[in-house]
Amino acid sequence: WLHPAGLGSYAAAKAAAWALTDAAREELAPRGIAVSALHVGYMDTDMAATVPADQKADPADVAAQALRGIEKGLPEILADETTRYIRQGLAALPEAA
Repeated sequence: WLHPAGLGSYAAAKAAAWALTDAAREELAPRGIAVSALHVGYMDTDMAATVPADQKADPADVAAQALRGIEKGLPEILADETTRYIRQGLAALPEAA
């Protein structure tokens, strides 16, 4: 996860939202209800005003990706390279001690 200084609670909330959508997907699937989760790192908004432009996703592009992902029935929509990198790390197996 990304957890810049001063944003620990925000990072924790994003991690919790990811886990919540995973749990909701599993709980609702037997009822035929699909849950798609949209994940994005930094988006070009006022909140991310101090983040370098090359690290931010365009909100219009994120919205378009969300719609395409929902239409395709994707369980996860990873809207930027940062999020795809983080997801790849979550899927990795821990090294043996």
